[in-house]
Amino acid sequence: MDLDWRVFCRDTIDGEFVRGCLGDAERITYLDWLLSAWGWTLSVAALAWIVAIAAGAVVGVLRTTPHRPLVILGNAWTELFRNIPVLVQVFLWYHVIPALFPLLRAIPSFLLVVVALGLYTSARISEQVRAGIQSIPQGQRLAALALGFTLPQVYRHVLLPQAWRIVLPPLTSESMNIIKNSSVAFAVSIPELTLFALQAQEETARGIEIYLIVTGLYFFSALLVNRILHIVEMRLRIPGLIVVTK
Repeated sequence: MDLDWRVFCRDTIDGEFVRGCLGDAERITYLDWLLSAWGWTLSVAALAWIVAIAAGAVVGVLRTTPHRPLVILGNAWTELFRNIPVLVQVFLWYHVIPALFPLLRAIPSFLLVVVALGLYTSARISEQVRAGIQSIPQGQRLAALALGFTLPQVYRHVLLPQAWRIVLPPLTSESMNIIKNSSVAFAVSIPELTLFALQAQEETARGIEIYLIVTGLYFFSALLVNRILHIVEMRLRIPGLIVVTK
């Protein structure tokens, strides 16, 4: 198998080699294109993660309140977004919803993908937040209410600080998944890594090199998120708690 890693130093227009591999305003190499695509992937994942955390935390809390209508609303949100494939949700936000609400046609496809991926992931995070809160002994909630805390204060000062410690490990997995799931953005022509791989492979006929590098960038990105959240988890752990690592 003859691998030619110099393919990334080729000009995307005429295929000629560019000294130093990085182009300029007039010449763009496949390495330039790759780095730009990686930036798009990280941007989609980061913004979708913000949407997912914000919406998932709120919905997860609503599902643990004593107010039945809020619980029903939270459950409906979770089941709706969790049970529809993420690619279908991207197409719904890109093709269907703007047709129903013409004002949304002015929103860039990049933001529509962020919303679709963020809401899909929020349903999964809401389930983790709900499980984290409900794993805390009920007596702590009742004791806080008996001390005169309002329900919002119970969540803010008693339940959520403990729940986040419980939720952080599965939240790490979801944060890694959102990096991988960002690949669905290629379906609506967002120039991220997967779309780069498809187009660059067709232009250069060097699929092995292209897909190996793209795979490595996905792996590195997910691993970096894993290590960052692992550090956060270690800093937030309960003092004196013995943590068994493999």
